[in-house]
Amino acid sequence: MARRKSVAAQLLQVYQERQKAKAAEAELARQARATEREAVAWAKEEAGKEREAAQAWERARRDNQAQQSAEARRAEQIVRDLEKRNAARAKELEQKQRAEAREKAAAERRAKQEAVEGLRREAAARTAEVEEQLSALASVLRSRPGGLHRLRLEAERAFGPDLEGFAVGVEKALASVSYPEGLNGARRVAFSPEARELMVEVELPGQVVVPSVTQYRFKASAPPAVVPQPRKEAETKALYRDLVARLALRAIDEAFAVTPPALVDQVAFNGKVRAKDRATGKAIEPCLVSVRVSRESFAELVLDEPELDPVASLHHLDAIVSQHPYDLEPVRPVVTFDLSRYKIAPERDVVAGLDSRPDLLAMDPTDFEHLIRRLFEKIGLKSWVTQASRDDGIDAVAVNEEPLIGGLCIIQAKRTKNVVSAETVRAVAGLVVDKGASKGIVVTTAWFGKASWDFAPRNRVELIDGRHLKALLLQHLGIDALIGLPKLPPNWQARDLS
Repeated sequence: MARRKSVAAQLLQVYQERQKAKAAEAELARQARATEREAVAWAKEEAGKEREAAQAWERARRDNQAQQSAEARRAEQIVRDLEKRNAARAKELEQKQRAEAREKAAAERRAKQEAVEGLRREAAARTAEVEEQLSALASVLRSRPGGLHRLRLEAERAFGPDLEGFAVGVEKALASVSYPEGLNGARRVAFSPEARELMVEVELPGQVVVPSVTQYRFKASAPPAVVPQPRKEAETKALYRDLVARLALRAIDEAFAVTPPALVDQVAFNGKVRAKDRATGKAIEPCLVSVRVSRESFAELVLDEPELDPVASLHHLDAIVSQHPYDLEPVRPVVTFDLSRYKIAPERDVVAGLDSRPDLLAMDPTDFEHLIRRLFEKIGLKSWVTQASRDDGIDAVAVNEEPLIGGLCIIQAKRTKNVVSAETVRAVAGLVVDKGASKGIVVTTAWFGKASWDFAPRNRVELIDGRHLKALLLQHLGIDALIGLPKLPPNWQARDLS
């Protein structure tokens, strides 16, 4: 029994040991499983951690990659933006350059067009200047200034026993007349009172005053330019010949205008030009036109007529005109500028040679005329005795310098013992009108009829009979003269003769 118990106990023990072993194995298994589970859990945890780390790394990588991509994109965007900006700048610069190029091209075109227009305007302006010059040359005769007759009184005032006084006065009057630029040459004047002739010498302009071109035109060459169109030589010569004739006619007209008809009946004109002899180079003064014309003949010309041919007019006046004035072909003057030919009648001091009681009828006729001159000078007039030839019955001329009532006076002295006819008084009145004088004076040793006394006041004629003359001589010259008339004139007293 004890033996069976021990086997059972052994079996139990074995069973228990087996159970213990199984329990231990189970525990071991459990522990193993727990360990395994722990290992699995740890593995899972580790795997989770690894996954998380991997995921974190992946996320970091993706984030980094995304960041890099973003940065790359930003860089690319920056590059693109920069490229765009550069492209925009380049485009803007190109557009600006194109605009500048267009503006420059437009400016060049405008400048070229303005230069062309400027050249066209220059051509037009220079052509207008040529036409204006030609117009001035063509109108120099018709554009004479008016009012020249007012200068007569100044010329009369300058007229005295000194020959140069009147000539200088006329020169000043002529010099005061305005001319177009380049056409008013120097003037010289001399006067011959015995012939009542005024000598005028005028410096004519040279050939250069005539434009040598007809017009200026624009030439579209490279470069563009303004080129002159030369005037034909024949036309230039014709224009100069016409100008010389116009200036000659105008100078003569002005000479007649500024001188009183009672002093100047004709004008001798010489037109000269200062130049250089083309053969020798020496200075020359060829005379291109010369003429002597009376006031009456010159008055027949209608100088303001547009169809007037000035060259033909000079030939009508029998002027000597150079056939080739442009070539300075001279002519022989009709009169030379010789002052010795232009002398006033010599004065006589007749007062000093008179007796204390001179008989006016017994005086030399010339001495009587000079006595009358001295009388009017003493009264306050400037007077001059004319030469016997070509005086139209005028024995003396006198000038009253009073501003309002002054002027030229024509004086006729009649040393006679008979009544002065009414025809004589009427003739003097006619001379007053013809010569443009302010009045006429008839002085006589005799008397006038009723018809003369009635006619004279109405016709600017003053009469001085013998008894009035006798009183004037005593009053102004202290000469107690006698008048040896054979009979006593009507209404005279004996004391009027003695």
